[in-house]
Amino acid sequence: MAGHSNMAKVEKKAAKRKANPNPKNYVASVGKAFAVLKCFTSEAFELTLSEIAARAGLDRGTAFRLIQTLVELGYLQAVPQSRRFRLGVACLDLGYTVLSHGSLRSIVEPLLRGLVPDVGDAASLGILDGGDVVYLARVGAGLDRHKMDRRPGTRIPAYSAALGHVMLAHLARDEQIARLESRPRVKLSERTLTDLDTLLARLDQVKKRGHAVSDGENAYGLRTLATPIFDAQGLAIGGLSVTIDAMRMDMPAFRDEALPKLMHVTKQVQDIAIKSGLTG
Repeated sequence: MAGHSNMAKVEKKAAKRKANPNPKNYVASVGKAFAVLKCFTSEAFELTLSEIAARAGLDRGTAFRLIQTLVELGYLQAVPQSRRFRLGVACLDLGYTVLSHGSLRSIVEPLLRGLVPDVGDAASLGILDGGDVVYLARVGAGLDRHKMDRRPGTRIPAYSAALGHVMLAHLARDEQIARLESRPRVKLSERTLTDLDTLLARLDQVKKRGHAVSDGENAYGLRTLATPIFDAQGLAIGGLSVTIDAMRMDMPAFRDEALPKLMHVTKQVQDIAIKSGLTG
C-alpha cells in the first residue's frame, strides 16, 4: 500500500509539472513547436496553416514561422499541390527510435521468432504512415529467392499489402480514401488491386473478417496473412503479418494453419503493450 501511495504522489507531481511548467526552465518557443506537431492526429493528418494556428492556439504569423522551420528540419512536410501540411519522416524516425529500443519492438521480435519457420517463412510488425506501411520488425527465413528487403524502416505501399489493408480497414472512410489517393497505385503483380472502389470494398471485407490476406498481390509467389494491433481505446495502431513461399502450401491451408497462431501472438502483443502503457 505504501508503495502504491508513493507512486500516486509521484504521478500527481508529474501531472502538476506538465500542467504548470516551471517558467524558469520552460522554453516557450519549443513548447509552441510541439503544440504545432501535436495538432496532427490519425483523424486530422493533413492541416492548413489556419487549422494549425487555431488548434495550437497561435497567431498565423507565429504558426507560419514554426511550420516553415519544422518543414526545413523534416518534422513537417508540405502536401504537393495543396496548402496543407502533414507530419514528416523525421517524426517517424523519432517514433521508430522509441519503438526499436526497449518497447514494442523488443516485445514483438521474440514472438515473431516463434512463428518462423514453423508457421511461416517471415513474420513482421508494421505501422501505417500516410499511404505507406513502415516495417518496425522483421524475422525471416527461407525467402531468399524472392530477394525481398523488409528490414526495419523499409516502406511499402499500403494499398498493395495485407499489412496495409488490415490497418487501413479500421480508419474512417474519408481517411481511407485520402491515404489511398496519397500515392500512385500501380500493379506490382497481375493480382494487385489498384481501383479505388475495389480497394474500399476489400477494406470493408477485411474489417468484417478481422484479418487480411494477400495471395501474390504484393509480390509474385508470396502469401501473407495480417492482423491488426489495437490500443487501449480500440484504435488500430499497428499490424502483424506472417508470409510463406507459395510453393509451401495453398492459401486455404495456410490460412487454416497460420491464422489461429497469428491471432494468438497478436493478442499477446496487444495485451502486453497496453499493460505496459506502450500503445495507450
